[in-house]
Amino acid sequence: MADEKSKLLAEPSVSGNWHSNYDSTQTDQHGPMSDAAPFITNGVKPAIEKAAKPLSSKQASKADRGKAFRQILAAFIANLGTINTGMAFGFSATALPQLKSNTSSIHITENEASWIASLSAAGTPMGCIVSGYLMDAIGRRLTLILTEIPLIFGWVLVASAQNVPMIYIGRLLIGFGSGMVGAPARVYTAEVSQPHLRGMLGALASVGVSTGVLIQYVIGSATKWNILAAISAIVPIMSLLGMLLIPETPNYLLTRNKREKAETSLAKLRGSTCNLNEEIQRMITFKEKNRVEPLKTPREIIKALLSPSALKPFSILAVYFFLYQWCGVNTITFYAVEVFEASGAMLDKYWLTISVGIIRVLFTVLGCILCRRCGRRPLTFVSAIGCGTTMITLAVYMYYVHAWRAAGVAPVHSWIPVASIFIFTVSCTLGYLIVPWVMIGEVYPTQVRGIVGGLTTCMAHLSVFSVVKTFPLLKHALNDYGTFALYGCMSICGTFFYYFFLPETKGRTLQEIEDYFCGRTKTLKKASLTSAA
Repeated sequence: MADEKSKLLAEPSVSGNWHSNYDSTQTDQHGPMSDAAPFITNGVKPAIEKAAKPLSSKQASKADRGKAFRQILAAFIANLGTINTGMAFGFSATALPQLKSNTSSIHITENEASWIASLSAAGTPMGCIVSGYLMDAIGRRLTLILTEIPLIFGWVLVASAQNVPMIYIGRLLIGFGSGMVGAPARVYTAEVSQPHLRGMLGALASVGVSTGVLIQYVIGSATKWNILAAISAIVPIMSLLGMLLIPETPNYLLTRNKREKAETSLAKLRGSTCNLNEEIQRMITFKEKNRVEPLKTPREIIKALLSPSALKPFSILAVYFFLYQWCGVNTITFYAVEVFEASGAMLDKYWLTISVGIIRVLFTVLGCILCRRCGRRPLTFVSAIGCGTTMITLAVYMYYVHAWRAAGVAPVHSWIPVASIFIFTVSCTLGYLIVPWVMIGEVYPTQVRGIVGGLTTCMAHLSVFSVVKTFPLLKHALNDYGTFALYGCMSICGTFFYYFFLPETKGRTLQEIEDYFCGRTKTLKKASLTSAA
């Protein structure tokens, strides 16, 4: 028994030696990290390493994104020129009252004042068409460089003007340059930015315009009109120098079959964090799928312009611009001092004008953020309803002001017109002054994005001209209150158009938007795009 007991006690030791030998054998055959090796080696548990979880599609897309700072910097430089557009708008608000005064070195009449105000908008359409052609012929970047030349000459001519015709010519040149800069700045921004940044960066042009208006209001209230014009020439000079530092867009370079330059440009715009090969390959695949080649003959250009992918979005934006301009936004911008004076407001009209400029800049910045988060349609509805109701409110108050003055009674509740104009500015800035300008860079096909973008800004500024030039005529025909009531009704009616025809492009790639207008997808909603893919 003792022998059997000692034999049984010895078995674990034998078993342990056998296990050790097995381990040694398996390690020799399969290597130390082989799956064939037992889980426990010589009674010791190895450290267990958990496999990394695969990134979700959302996390992967964020990991592949380029550096935001580079895209923001390129977009900021490209949109410096849009500050000049705002300066062209705001110049007349402070310059016209000075030029109308009897102490002015150049005295102007009411008719000459309306021409000085509107001539910049009259020169703009030609600039839009020229830049639209140049964008597709010589590139977005070089076009933006050329736009600054007429702007510099225009401001210098106004600053040194000795008579009214010199001011006219200077304003025409400023308008021509402002028209040239509009579409290239927005198209450049749309093509260099990724979808998650495009809405916000696309709105930088609107921030630039609002900043330009504010600059004119502030400086113009403290200086003479010719000094203001000389200071204004600094902005296009800065823009010209800045554009020399940034690259051409990859999209344009690919349409010219310059893949290496496109890759170099994309690397500068995205940095090391982006999956450059995937993004450039996506652009090439889209180019090949849609046969995106440079248009060489007038027949090819006309055919591309009349295609649904170009004609549909052009029609939508042309109507959008007409309706939003006829809500009265640029009547307030161009004639701000005179509007406050006619409204019955008791506060200083120059300080009220500056306040409008400040509100416009602040809420344009807020609109940039909201454009990224809320989308294009909701902000448009805010503008349409807000502008309509405030204009009608202002019209009703001005009707009573007219009656009070006829009866020799001092106006009461003078805060109403001030509040109406301020709320109007807020409402207009959040949607109208941002959304259609952002969409210019989004909704058009690559082949004709330059030409149609130029035609769209041309239509926009023709609408500006029609409103600004007809305001004095409408005042005489309908009186102040009738004119603003007309503006309010136009904005309210526009709500129905936007509801039925305006698509939501928030978060969609340029390729997805083009597919929608071509008819390859029926909607821009995510579910439809996923199923189509």
